[in-house]
Amino acid sequence: MLMAFYKNLTAAATPLLEAYLKRREKRGKEDAARTGERRGRPSRPRENKPLVWLHAASVGEAQSLLALIAKLLADYPALQIMVTTGTVTSAKLMAARLPQGAFHQYIPVDHPRWVASFLDHWKPDLALWSESDFWPNMLAAVKARHIQAVLLNARMSEKSFKRWSFVRGTARELLSVFALCLAQNDAEAARLTALGADNVQVSGNLKYAAAPLPVDAHKLQDLEAALGQRRRLLWASTHPGEEDIALQLHNALRKINTGLLTIIVPRHPERGNEIASLAASSGLRVRRRSRGAQPHPQDDVYVADTLGELGLFYKCARLCIMGGSFVPHGGHNPIEPAQFGCQIFYGPHMFNFKAICHDFESRDAALRLDGAEALGRALERALDDPDAFKTMGAAAKAWTEKQAHVVDEITAALAPFLAKILPAVPSFAEEKSA
Repeated sequence: MLMAFYKNLTAAATPLLEAYLKRREKRGKEDAARTGERRGRPSRPRENKPLVWLHAASVGEAQSLLALIAKLLADYPALQIMVTTGTVTSAKLMAARLPQGAFHQYIPVDHPRWVASFLDHWKPDLALWSESDFWPNMLAAVKARHIQAVLLNARMSEKSFKRWSFVRGTARELLSVFALCLAQNDAEAARLTALGADNVQVSGNLKYAAAPLPVDAHKLQDLEAALGQRRRLLWASTHPGEEDIALQLHNALRKINTGLLTIIVPRHPERGNEIASLAASSGLRVRRRSRGAQPHPQDDVYVADTLGELGLFYKCARLCIMGGSFVPHGGHNPIEPAQFGCQIFYGPHMFNFKAICHDFESRDAALRLDGAEALGRALERALDDPDAFKTMGAAAKAWTEKQAHVVDEITAALAPFLAKILPAVPSFAEEKSA
């Protein structure tokens, strides 16, 4: 009943959805050249190949799919792969990192007509949906067209579970779209089963299989030359309010570490000017990477307000504070700095990565702190004694490397679905007799 109401409501809201897209386009949150895709009008033809469609909601989820995409194309070269996301940032990431044989499209807004147009054009043979980005009209249409669907890296937090429990019938209907749900861990699997998912298996977290973020060797050489022997403190993917903490701590820490450089990589690079102004008003010398500048010896703060360079800073900075964790945003993926052996510190708000944080903390591979004061004490110790948290960084790197096999487990679980859509391959005996 709720599904029918939602479908009718979104159909009636066409003018509002059009206005919503236009407003987002004006704010730079939609790709002006490709807004047709958001209305279910694809920008390229469909090739005559079996098409596997992978959907991810965010940059992090899209990033985690890259290793699986590479594995699928290597094992099944007859496939073509389409990846859909909903943000400009994720589209840029996919454009830069998708291998040959895969391409990106924007997911249409969840309007019945736009969804139908999208599926009528692409006719995917297999849909692989990542985590928990459930769009009712799209999923209902996938089911109505009898498209095979699998939920990858399935996540169902305690908070989401309680919310869905009030509409268990709707939850069961949405989950029935998926012939298989591959959950990140036992707890997520139990919650999905309780909501009505039929075939749930635990496959581990696909984020562990993601390749390390790219690092340009020439840029790294130039940056290291500019940094010299300076002590470096990296704030990765920060949000409003966290830069204030970073600047306050820098002012306190530089009294005993005069050569300290604080590197701030904002989650949204367009905030670079705002952060630089904040640093300058705090009496700190600041430089911005988007202006083409390298950090100078006298600088206090380096604002890395560019896209696609976070791996560069994980590579050159030993101490890493995860953004989104000292404000109630939910944190960002600690696996990424762990792959570089960074010593990882984060605040109390890592609720989007509960299972991963549990993995890390139970192995002394990261340190959770309850606020800025505790972080300051930990950083003072780390700067005073370079070996204080050395084993923490090594443990983080070792654990992520150990878990990278998850992509093989997921590919094996997908094999029966792929067998149904691929042309039959003659056996060796058949080839010989022919």
